[in-house]
Amino acid sequence: MKYVIILSDGMAGRPLEELGGRTTLQAARTPVMDSLAPVSELGMASMVPEGMAPGSDTANLSVMGYDPKIYYTGRSPLEALSIGVQMEDTDVSFRCNLVSVTEEEGEYEDQVILDHSSDEIDTEDAAVLIEALKDGLGREGYEFYAGTSYRHLLIWKEGKVIELTPPHDILTRRIGEYLPKDEVLRDMMKKSYDILRNHPLNVKRKEQGLKPANSAWFWGAGKKPALTSFGERTGKKGVMISAVDLLKGIAVGADMDRILVEGANGGLHTNYEGKAGAAVEALTKGGYDFAYIHVEAPDEMGHQGRIEDKITAIEYVDEKILGGVLNGLRKAGEDFRILLLPDHPTPIEARTHTGEPVPYLLYDSTRDSQGAAVYSEETAALTGRKWQDGYLLIGHLLEEVNPEEELC
Repeated sequence: MKYVIILSDGMAGRPLEELGGRTTLQAARTPVMDSLAPVSELGMASMVPEGMAPGSDTANLSVMGYDPKIYYTGRSPLEALSIGVQMEDTDVSFRCNLVSVTEEEGEYEDQVILDHSSDEIDTEDAAVLIEALKDGLGREGYEFYAGTSYRHLLIWKEGKVIELTPPHDILTRRIGEYLPKDEVLRDMMKKSYDILRNHPLNVKRKEQGLKPANSAWFWGAGKKPALTSFGERTGKKGVMISAVDLLKGIAVGADMDRILVEGANGGLHTNYEGKAGAAVEALTKGGYDFAYIHVEAPDEMGHQGRIEDKITAIEYVDEKILGGVLNGLRKAGEDFRILLLPDHPTPIEARTHTGEPVPYLLYDSTRDSQGAAVYSEETAALTGRKWQDGYLLIGHLLEEVNPEEELC
C-alpha cells in the first residue's frame, strides 16, 4: 500500500457574496475531487490546537502527525533546517520577509504594508537584496541567510524569542504599531527601508510595474526544534515535495527525504505536473511508502485577496496534482490511500489564516466509502465526522488508529 498526502495550503475559505454565497472551493471546477467524493471518507479536522496561532507551521506539523503543543518551537527554526543553518541551543531564528510598503513622505512608521511577498519576488532577485542587507545591516551576533522567494532568515546569537506580527496579518495597515519593541530589531527594519527602497533592483522593479521589495520584516521567532523521526515513528519511508522552506525544514527535522522539483516556486504558476510526477516516481520506483505533496498557491492567492486566482489554483491542484497522482498510481497498478486537505483556511475577506477545522477527503483504491456528492467545506461538515486532535488523522491514513476511538 502506498500513502499520499496532498496538502493544498489555505484552500478552505468562507462563503463569498461575489460567488453567490459559495466558497472558492465550491466555486472551483474540481471534477477529480468530485469523482472521488462519493466513494471516499469526508470529514473535518482541527489542525490548529486551541490557543495557538493558525499558521502553516503549526498546521502542517499537525498534518504530519506531530502535536504542535509538544513539538512547536517557532516557524523560522523549521525554515532554518531547510536552508541548512546549524543552530545552537541559545540561537533564536526569525523569518525575514522581503515586503512591499508604501514610499510616501514621512517616517518609516507611517508607511502602509502593501504585499507580504513583494509580488512573489523570484529567488535570484531576492538573493541580491539579502546581500545588500548583509552589507548594510551587518553587526556582531546577527546573521542573515537567503532562502526562497520572499522568505529569508535572521539568526540572533544568544537571542531571545520575541512575539512579532506576521506581515500577511496586517496588509493595508500602517506599520508603526506593529514594529518590534526590541531596539536592535526595530532599527534594522527601519534601516532596511533606507537600503532597499532606492536599490537599483527595486528601481527596475518599479519601472516594470512590480512592487518593490523595500523593507525587511521580522517575525516567526523560535529556538532550535527537535522532531522525532517520521520513519521510526510510522515505519514508513517518506518523501517531502514542496517549494517552501517551512515544509522542507519539517522534512529535515523528521529525517524525511526531499525532492526539489525544477520550476516549483510556491506561486500560482508552479510546476504542478512536476510535483505529481515526482511523487509517482518516488512511490513506484524510488522505494518510498509515503509522499507529502505541498502546494502553496491557494494560500498565496488568499493572502492577496485574488478570488479568481485562488479558484484557478484549486483547479490546478485538482487537475494536475490529484489527477496526475491518481493516473500515475493506477497505471502502475499500485494500491494506495490519498488524503487531500488544506492545513488551515485562508479566507479571501480575511487575507490571512484562520483556525477553523478544515475539510478532508480520504480515498482508498482498494475499497469504497460512503461519501458525498462533492468535496467542499459544507459537505465535509455535514458528515458529522470530526477529528478534534488533527495530528491523529495521519494515523488513520496509515491505518494505525481506529477512527471510532479517536473521533470526537
